[in-house]
Amino acid sequence: MRKAMLLALATLFGAPSAVQAAAVKLTVAVVSLADDPRYAPRRLERAYPGHPQGRAVQGVRLALEDAAFELDAAGIELVLREVVLPDAAALPKALADLKAAKVQHLVADLPLAELNQLVQSAPAALGGAMVFNTGLDDDSLRAQGCAAHLLHTLPSRHMASDALAQYLAARNWRKVLLLQGPAPGDRLMGESFTRAARRYGLKTVQSKPFKLSGDPRERDLANTRLLTGEREHEVVAVMDAEGEFARTLPYATQWPRPVVGANGLVASAWHAQWERNGGPQLSRRFQKLTQRPMQSHDWSAWVAGRAVAAVLVDDPRAPLAQQLKKLRGGSVFIDGFKGPRLSFRAWDGQLRQPVFLSHIDGVVGVAPLDGVLHPKDVLDTLGVDEAESTCRQRP
Repeated sequence: MRKAMLLALATLFGAPSAVQAAAVKLTVAVVSLADDPRYAPRRLERAYPGHPQGRAVQGVRLALEDAAFELDAAGIELVLREVVLPDAAALPKALADLKAAKVQHLVADLPLAELNQLVQSAPAALGGAMVFNTGLDDDSLRAQGCAAHLLHTLPSRHMASDALAQYLAARNWRKVLLLQGPAPGDRLMGESFTRAARRYGLKTVQSKPFKLSGDPRERDLANTRLLTGEREHEVVAVMDAEGEFARTLPYATQWPRPVVGANGLVASAWHAQWERNGGPQLSRRFQKLTQRPMQSHDWSAWVAGRAVAAVLVDDPRAPLAQQLKKLRGGSVFIDGFKGPRLSFRAWDGQLRQPVFLSHIDGVVGVAPLDGVLHPKDVLDTLGVDEAESTCRQRP
């Protein structure tokens, strides 16, 4: 229908040759792992804040539908291909199949080890690659593990921590009780939050470990009233990457204090109740397609698909290296339905974007907060700025 309308308009007004010529057919592949622990049935059932609730292919599929008009007008047919790896050992064969199909645009929905394997092997295997990380917030991927062809659409852990710290500082909730879990992911969250607290003038008045355990000798480490019994703090920040302990904390503290971090008030890339900038329309389209609300990881996959479409529409015949320079050089922008135009950072491949401060029912704030300043782009107050970056890989 759209192509017929475009051809009709071409007859009346004279259309660009791209409409009249045969479409350039390209493929974007979504690479995932069959037994990805992030999608274990138990985790999906519990739906902890910040955890993915569905596969990235759903968000990319919606992105290509949303971009269909621009792609048609530019004479591009962009096809979606889903690649589900039975295990990591299957990656070389999958890349060989993608090379045979001339695929170079990859959306990665993978755990950390498998993503690193893909990033290292894809350029040589495919004769060049553009890889989007849509599911991992690890700052290591934006630092020592960065790559010139690796782009990130999910906010990094540091971006989320900075968003929370900006909000707490704006509310003047500066005295923080930090509850720290024992897992490696908990420690990374804690280190990131501590970094952000220093940047925005928050004071950690006390840090206490928590632990969920069947050992009766460790029962007190999961007792929310004991952990929050001292009154000096104004807010409780819980660092729980898994999310099970954090869920028990809001409204269960000894004193009436807000909970932030892994539950309560959380930093998120998207919220289904975002009511501005076309957000309701995007959320409704996703709900219609998938029969579930759009979450942060879904938006991250969607905006990766939109980024591929945007750079192809900008110049359908540009070589891949030039496409990467356009994206990471800030000459191609994406409408992420969050307000400002979005672009990728040249120094680490991270997508600049506002971050929502939200609870289960809605968005209460958007970072960067009013009054936060930056000499070039206020969005760069979230996460690692250029002077701080240790990534040296650029296209």
